[in-house]
Amino acid sequence: MSAERLRQITDAVREHGRSSVTELAQLTGASEMTIRRDLEALAAQGVLERYRGGARSLLLRGEEPPFALRAQEGLEAKRRIAAEAAALIADGESVVLDSGTTCLEVARLLVNRRLTVMPLSLQAANTLAEAPQLTLLLAGGQPRRGELSLTGPLTEASLAALRFDTAIVGCCGLTAEDGLTAYDLADATVKRAAIASSRRVIAVAEGAKLSRTALAHVTPASGLHVVVTDDNAPTDATEALSAAGVTVRKT
Repeated sequence: MSAERLRQITDAVREHGRSSVTELAQLTGASEMTIRRDLEALAAQGVLERYRGGARSLLLRGEEPPFALRAQEGLEAKRRIAAEAAALIADGESVVLDSGTTCLEVARLLVNRRLTVMPLSLQAANTLAEAPQLTLLLAGGQPRRGELSLTGPLTEASLAALRFDTAIVGCCGLTAEDGLTAYDLADATVKRAAIASSRRVIAVAEGAKLSRTALAHVTPASGLHVVVTDDNAPTDATEALSAAGVTVRKT
């Protein structure tokens, strides 16, 4: 099952509200039988609702696709970004690690490091739970359904009580003009708290996100020290971030 094809289907159905199996087959170049299987998989994730001959979207415009769907998208690029970000962390540092699929890949690379880490998602916390040399700090808070990212006053209080060497932050959109943005308001608040408690901020973002702006503003571009992205990032976007004083590293 192709992650890229699933994303094409998700975007098309969300854009038009509904689409037929025939239309989606023409769009993706896959067979109608394959499209039907894809629609069943997306329906199981709550992305859309099946009806005879097609599907209708259950996602609103500007709403983030489910974690399980995003986790399989651009996995090779996310792993390259994660490796570059992890290499910027020195042993002995204290790190707050944001939620999201790219940050989860970072967590997997920190398992054997000598660090102090506070992950802001239950997925990352589970990944780091048995790390032999790592000191794991757990924030309080309420997990967002599906995402399992931690949000709310308890999470914000946990962050406010500490001072980290580095925050590794994910995003839904990042431009020089609008800064770093997120779809979810509660998630944006936690990101701001993580940034406020850290001496250095590293944003990890796939290249496509450098031309997007989501609903909730987190921080201006000048609030970031480093952006790690992939080689698909638009040149004008990375140049604008560099002009704003941000170090941009492409993988």
